[in-house]
Amino acid sequence: MQPAKATKLQLDLTSDLQKWRAFLAIAELGSLTRAALFLDSNQSLLSRHLNALERECNARLFNRTGRGVALSDVGQRIFPHVKALLADAEQLELEIRGEAREPMGRVTIGSLPSITNPIVGRLFKQLRARHPGVQLKILEGSSGQVEEWLADERVDIAILYRYGNSLPQQEQALATVDSYLIGAAGDRLTAAAEVPFSALHELPFILPGAPNGLRTALDGIARQERITLAPAIEADSLPLMRSTVAEARLYTVLPIHAVWAEVQDGRLQAAKIVSPGVQRIVSMALARTKGPAKAVSTVAAEIVDIVNDNARSGMWRPIEPA
Repeated sequence: MQPAKATKLQLDLTSDLQKWRAFLAIAELGSLTRAALFLDSNQSLLSRHLNALERECNARLFNRTGRGVALSDVGQRIFPHVKALLADAEQLELEIRGEAREPMGRVTIGSLPSITNPIVGRLFKQLRARHPGVQLKILEGSSGQVEEWLADERVDIAILYRYGNSLPQQEQALATVDSYLIGAAGDRLTAAAEVPFSALHELPFILPGAPNGLRTALDGIARQERITLAPAIEADSLPLMRSTVAEARLYTVLPIHAVWAEVQDGRLQAAKIVSPGVQRIVSMALARTKGPAKAVSTVAAEIVDIVNDNARSGMWRPIEPA
């Protein structure tokens, strides 16, 4: 019988996980100062950790910039592996402490601002009441940023808009969302319940700039309908869109949930765009290498419940069975 052999590791990654936690925080926050605040540490200690890691790896892990630090090519390659290593270490700690029966750990969600608003507040309350061991981290960005975070596994869960009838593999459709023409209080065009797409011809708009999923869909339909969309302002900020429509009496196109409170309070008006309509799917995707698996699954299930409940209130439409 051959004697058992110990596993060989060329690089002793597990000798000091604190250094790799520092690496992860610096990479995600882009600054030693912000990482030190996040880790409740000091900048000089993080700098020593980083120097030690670069000596052990025999490679530069970050490039210093005028605004902070950015991952080098080597740093970018190892980032998802380091994140997975730390997630596994956290899960191992929970198992050793006998606490893995309950979901625990931090779950990072990447989302578009218009989707975050109607979900995150309630999600936090439900998790605090039902699963207090789960912590949330929320990253907001454009569709391209959220997809990049998902691909790099900087987020555990991504919530996105998808246009068309099909979804990428491994994504779950949560709801169908109609697009509305948004106008100021008292506006004649948006006083109606519905407005044909042709009515958007040469209206003064504030719209997101390309590349953007909604803008691409609107421009494509406008070409088919042979009308002109005329953005007076291009902006990717949802709060700016809402305030500019109200104050400057421009128009924009948004899902109703993005202006739900403002419409209910009478600060804005919304008319559903029809003939043709502009639909999008709210989609949820999980990273291939998830964080604390039980916590991620728990958060995903809570998101599905919240979306279904919002659909019953009329904020969006549930997915119809195939």
